[in-house]
Amino acid sequence: MSGELLTLDCLVHVFSYLEAPDLLRAARVNQAWNEAAGTTSLWRRLCLDHWTFCNISNLTPGMQTWKQYYLHRSKLEHEMASGRPSADYICRSMRGHKGKIVGMAYLSDNEHVFGGGKLRSVVCTASTDGTIRAWQVQEGTQIWSSPSQEVPFIKVITVPEYKLAISTDARGTIKVWHGESGEELAAFSTSSSSSSLVTYSVNNKPFLTASTARGVIYTLEVPNLNQVSCITAFQNSSIDLLLCSPDEQWLVAGSTENADTSPKIFYTDCLISPADESPVSGSLPVNNCAAVCWLPKAPARIAVMHQDRMSVERNITVFDLAVKKSKYKMEVLVQQVASFTLPGRIWTTPILMKGHGTETILLGCGSNLELYSIFGTQLEAFQHHNNTITSIWVDAFRVITSSLDLSLRVYTWKKVNKISSLTSRYYLLGGTHRWSRGFTDVACDNISIVGVVAESDETSILRAYSFNL
Repeated sequence: MSGELLTLDCLVHVFSYLEAPDLLRAARVNQAWNEAAGTTSLWRRLCLDHWTFCNISNLTPGMQTWKQYYLHRSKLEHEMASGRPSADYICRSMRGHKGKIVGMAYLSDNEHVFGGGKLRSVVCTASTDGTIRAWQVQEGTQIWSSPSQEVPFIKVITVPEYKLAISTDARGTIKVWHGESGEELAAFSTSSSSSSLVTYSVNNKPFLTASTARGVIYTLEVPNLNQVSCITAFQNSSIDLLLCSPDEQWLVAGSTENADTSPKIFYTDCLISPADESPVSGSLPVNNCAAVCWLPKAPARIAVMHQDRMSVERNITVFDLAVKKSKYKMEVLVQQVASFTLPGRIWTTPILMKGHGTETILLGCGSNLELYSIFGTQLEAFQHHNNTITSIWVDAFRVITSSLDLSLRVYTWKKVNKISSLTSRYYLLGGTHRWSRGFTDVACDNISIVGVVAESDETSILRAYSFNL
């Protein structure tokens, strides 16, 4: 049958088996094929197959939404995958802090307006110089700085959807900052050094949970920091592990300092609904915890790295969490999914651990990046750095490692026989060791990469790589 005799519905059905390059070629055949190849449902399917989340409202009015979204985002990802200096990205240094940068997070939303001209990324930093600052990445300029305080900050996190930054300092004072102006909105004292902060939403209302060196967990309303609950998770044991699950229903709290403690699991609904009885919680049946991460594509799957008391070997155990509700009570159910022992070696540096998908674990071991399945199969190992890996950024498209060798290494995900694997792409260099000691942190959105560089004079700067579109 001639293509000219096919109805529009028939053409759309045939084109539903094509990928984007073939659709673009088909659109050049004739007017009928062009109309069929531009059908919204085809490009919507391609977008949702390629990316977990697509916000089509982030397009300028009047554009052919799904098609233009796919083309703009694909072009940007191609440039972020090729990484050619000047052609694909522009590098800028951002200076201003007089101390070490101890925290960095993006203030801007990860979903950008494509096709609207300028794209804008904003990052927020906390420093031992007692200031919080916000920076415009594409221009390489400072937007605002908080007044300097005597007590050094130790952490900052952001809530992009509400344009908020939240910090904590060495005395345990938590502060909320307006992301656009730098105005201090609220403050709360925990009377103890707050080592970890996490935010989450319940019924579209934001909350903050903070852990302290005394083993206490505070839950506060955002942005006013009114206290909702306060519980003692561990007696006389600092909580330095605090993570919220991707579905925002679970919190895990643990200590790497006390080998006798087991990580505890809390149901977030109970933390924000104070009652006479203790919140619904449970413990993971492991001790001597070294690292924890969530597997982001599973409803509530957590991996724990731990070490047996009588052994130098390190193990990784994976659990699925669920809550059992009855008429009179709720109960946390913890089910072990897998467990394996890491290959024997002497661990001289802390191991960084991140999760991907439902069954992939990434480890930063010294200067090596290693991928494992949750069942213990080593999938890949990379030795691209000449010094210790200091942080790992993981999202659905890429992995970025920062290292004391003063470089960032960029990888992109691919599927091989339904198994996740990485393709090594390129380095981003941070300068010269004459003035710098190396990268200590890295973060990324869809249009930029920002790394923290430790300088030789005990200060830090930001090195920003903004990609062209």
